[in-house]
Amino acid sequence: MPSSSARVSARIAAVSESATLAIDAKAKAMKAAGEDVIGYGAGEPDFPTPDHIVEAAVAACREPRYHHYTPAAGLPELREAIAAKTERDSGYRVGANQVLVTNGGKQAVDQAFAVLLDPGDEVLLPAPYWTTYPEVVRLAGGVPVEVATTPESGYKVSVSQLETALTDRTKVLLFVSPSNPTGAVYSEDETRAIATWADERGIWVITDEIYEHLVYGGARAWSMPVLVPELAQRCLVVNGVAKTYAMTGWRVGWLIGPADVVKAAANLQSHATSNVCNVAQRAALAAVQGPLDDVARMREVYDRRRRAIVEALSQLPGTVCPEPEGAFYAFPSFSGLLGRPLGASGRVAASTLELAEIVLDEAKVAFVPGEAFGAPGCARFSYALADQDLAEGMARLAKFLA
Repeated sequence: MPSSSARVSARIAAVSESATLAIDAKAKAMKAAGEDVIGYGAGEPDFPTPDHIVEAAVAACREPRYHHYTPAAGLPELREAIAAKTERDSGYRVGANQVLVTNGGKQAVDQAFAVLLDPGDEVLLPAPYWTTYPEVVRLAGGVPVEVATTPESGYKVSVSQLETALTDRTKVLLFVSPSNPTGAVYSEDETRAIATWADERGIWVITDEIYEHLVYGGARAWSMPVLVPELAQRCLVVNGVAKTYAMTGWRVGWLIGPADVVKAAANLQSHATSNVCNVAQRAALAAVQGPLDDVARMREVYDRRRRAIVEALSQLPGTVCPEPEGAFYAFPSFSGLLGRPLGASGRVAASTLELAEIVLDEAKVAFVPGEAFGAPGCARFSYALADQDLAEGMARLAKFLA
């Protein structure tokens, strides 16, 4: 007889669906059914991939050598180009053997935890956090330890908070700046202080730099191993082309770190997925070697939308919205809206999960509730959508909550 009647392993059954993708799917399904829904859910640029990148992919399709397997760790020329791009953009000098090309940044995150964690190892996870982080920590046998932040702190964690959360089982700190979901950007001094603390405590840092180019005003994304070079031997950097170059569907990311750890991750990838799609890799090569002019134009549009959505959200009753300095998300606190009648129906939301459902049903506006990010009472709004849709959605919210 089988030892268990379960059809799905307990390990996989415990994985939650991505809340951001679930909200986006529901909004799209409602649109497909003829409902006029404004969706702020998906963290995806609304721009097309720049033409020179697309043309590089078209050319690659015609080259027979890209119709076959290539090295699992990535095309050698792309690994070299990513190393060069990393030094150009952040000042971090690495060799091509320290770069692993992955199927999007998400696979890089997954494999980073997989190669570092043993069962029971703890990961310090500042909250709010991207929904995937705690799931992949658990899949790797680790234990996510949430370190809560607040709107008043700009959703940024302090060294004293990290010190309080530290135990003898702490193996890794996850650091994200600019942040998904909050748009928070740590200053040079804040980044250096946290990196120095991690180095002194002898713990690893996984730093997600996927939004490095999407910063506004005087903000700048700082790379930890640049500010604290001693940390480089215990630091993994995650990045990719998705957000910067409007290439979410191309699925090309990368992992950078000490050569021995990157080799271990490449061994894992050789059994999990083998090489990333060669056509997508050639497109990524054109992206990282090309100019940043298109990126600058997109960032200018995001900045305009950022200011518009923060102003609109801040005027809603019961709402506090810190100004994001990076990425393309606003993360308001809706705590003041909970427990009170809403809209014409007078329905009451006890949580932002319920609030999101009510707003979607009655105002036809979709956002992701803060529970998905370890931040009950808050919500994430992506402003990577057309200006007219952004304005219309904010107008609907204002009318609904009036």
